[in-house]
This record gives sequence, structure tokens and C-alpha cells, in this order.
Amino acid sequence: MSEEGNVSGMRLAIMQGESAVLDPTANLAAIREAARQAADGGADLLITPELFPVGYAPRVVRAGLDPALLPGLAQELAEIARTTGVALLASLPEVDIPVPGSGTTEQRWFISATLFGPDGAQLSHYRKVHLFGAEEQEVFTPGDQPAAVVDFQGLRLGTVICYDVEFPETVRAAALRGVDLLMVPTALGSGYSQVPQRLIPTRAMENHLYLAYVNHAGVEDGFHLSGGSVVADPFGRTLAEADEDAAVLLVDIDPAQLATARADVPYLQERRPDLYRSWLS
Repeated sequence: MSEEGNVSGMRLAIMQGESAVLDPTANLAAIREAARQAADGGADLLITPELFPVGYAPRVVRAGLDPALLPGLAQELAEIARTTGVALLASLPEVDIPVPGSGTTEQRWFISATLFGPDGAQLSHYRKVHLFGAEEQEVFTPGDQPAAVVDFQGLRLGTVICYDVEFPETVRAAALRGVDLLMVPTALGSGYSQVPQRLIPTRAMENHLYLAYVNHAGVEDGFHLSGGSVVADPFGRTLAEADEDAAVLLVDIDPAQLATARADVPYLQERRPDLYRSWLS
């Protein structure tokens, strides 16, 4: 990106689509096409949905996916970023293999998201902290670290996953670390449209950051995923919104809007955390 581009901000692409459960070849092809469209549209960064390369079907994925395939899938995602020149946020299962002699034979599975730079290098990595529902909680182990944060092209990017964003503490912690754009791969089912339509713009406004919430669309292992991916700005305005169909949407991230929102109503500066702690004691 040129220096002029850095001054004016960054162009973001979000990918919404239907994943084929346990068909990484088809899913990587879909990501590759979305990255090509993003590159053609001048985007610097593409965000894809939660677990898209393997499909959102926790029990099926746990039973049918060979963990030995995961490093290769990550390499292919890195190569998509490198060959298109577009940074890529992609979500995969992550498996901790027990170390021989550690006294345990249990594998721990996590839901993770990795940001690959336009050269294919890994820039950040995050494990989902809040697991939603009985199926996720049965299959996966929750992470315990805050949003993954990295500086990229003049902006501070943060990553959390799906249900994490519904907890105000998660987003506030990211905002206090200076995040300008919070990226949220998700797998939101039908019946929860209030999350992208109401909660996401509110989270963006109350924390003075851009927020990109990127969902699947279609049916995966009988589970209807509702689409509705959305990007909100630091004033809580919706900049782009998908319906229930596959889409690649482009949005410009403007640092000037961040500065204006933060100066207008300085929520973060005027917090009183000591007082709040006393209310909870």
C-alpha cells in the first residue's frame, strides 16, 4: 500500500458464505476466490467466518477431522494471502497434542483465528474464550487470553471470535489496548439477528472502534447460519451489511473517524474503574 493509502486508512473486505463441512478443498477454493475479489477491489485485508475452512459443525469436525491436516491448511491459507497480496484472517480448529511423558493423553481442541500478512507471515493468533452452547463446550476447550492485537498499516487490529463479542468486558479490554478495528469471525445461527443489527453497532460506539462481524450463510450439518455480516464504525453506524446470501463486501476504514469519535464523547478517558470495583465488592 502506498504512503498516501496509509494516510487515508485501509480498505477492508469481509467474506460471507456457506462452508462445506469436512471439505477443506472446496472451502479453501471459496476463500481463494474471495481473496481474489478483495484484491481486485483494492482491499488490504480479508476477514472470513469462524471455522470456515472445515465447516461449522463442532461434533462432526471433532470426529472426522484428522488434526495432522491442520498445519497444511494453515500453510494454504498463508499462501492465499501471499499470492493475492491481501492480509487474511482465517479461523481453524487448533489441537494441542500431549507431550510424551506429560502424564496425559487427552487432546485439547480450541477454536482459533490467525491473521496472515500479505506476505503470508503469521501476524497474530487467538483462541476463542467464550464457547457458545453445549456442542461447542463439549468439543472445545476455552482459551484464556485477551484479544490478539497487532499493528497493521497504521491501524491497531484486534481479534476475538463469535460469542466473545457479546461480553462487553471482552471488547472494552481490546479498546483499552488501543484497538482501532476489532475483527470477529462468527458462526451465528438464525434467531439471533439482534446481535449483528443492534449489539455490534453498540459495541463499536461504546468503545470507539470499527467492528467487523463476519458470519456464514446457508446450512451446515443441518444448522442454519443466518448471514447478516456487518461492519460498524466508531459512531455505531452500519457501514456495510450482508443479507443471507454469499457476499464479499468492501469497506473503507478511516482513522479520522476514530479520532473524531474519541474526541466527541471520551468514554474511555472518563471511565471510573476504581468506583466500579467498589460497586462489585
